[in-house]
Amino acid sequence: QVQLVESGGGLVQAGGSLRLSCAASGRTFSSYAMGWFRQAPGKERECVAAISRSGGSTYYADSVKGRFTISRDNAKNTVYLQMNTLKPEDTAVYYCAAGEFNYGLGPFGSWGQGTQVTVSS
Repeated sequence: QVQLVESGGGLVQAGGSLRLSCAASGRTFSSYAMGWFRQAPGKERECVAAISRSGGSTYYADSVKGRFTISRDNAKNTVYLQMNTLKPEDTAVYYCAAGEFNYGLGPFGSWGQGTQVTVSS
């Protein structure tokens, strides 16, 4: 399996931006499709964005489309989530995940520990 470590979370005002990073180690990063998920208190975990092995295909949840951008740098073994125009409802713990397939929404077999994103109104 691949090991994943997220960073970049924090507290931001509504309308602000954050960029999350997820560094991978242990296996060939370019072999994995990647996804960003989030889970808010009392809510189910949801996939907000996903990206194919090469980065050529991406998916966004309707709730973040046009505001979030997922990207990856296979040379740096890192996937990013650029979050713009943040809203209080974006507040959640954000997780990155890796799956041994080319592209899709799962199943993701490796997960990071999560990073908290808090958006104040």
